[in-house]
Amino acid sequence: MSKENLIVLIVDDDMINLKLLKSLLTRCDFVQEIIEAKNGADALDELKRRDDIDLVLLDVIMPVMGGIEMLQVVRADTNLHQPSIIVLTTDETRKNEALEFGANGFLMKPIKKDDLINKITSIIL
Repeated sequence: MSKENLIVLIVDDDMINLKLLKSLLTRCDFVQEIIEAKNGADALDELKRRDDIDLVLLDVIMPVMGGIEMLQVVRADTNLHQPSIIVLTTDETRKNEALEFGANGFLMKPIKKDDLINKITSIIL
């Protein structure tokens, strides 16, 4: 995968967090497209619809379907395309749980641009 064409799905029920992540990613020259979802169920629908998503930035606490639950469903479904998933949360105690269920990385909120870019670079590029 080249550095210029990442398709990123950001999943968060908080509009402010979505906007922040989108603005951080928009400034990254390696991001081609940003897709948004407000909960795990919507994100699953996107993953079923598209098999070209490279990375999911996944909030843990959301209505309808939370991040950990969505992570479990994605990793258990061998028919689904398996993108890299970075879990985002304010609760550091969820880190081991997220990694145990197949997350590729973990970032604490509030997200800082350098941390985000370094994490994406270490996992994908």
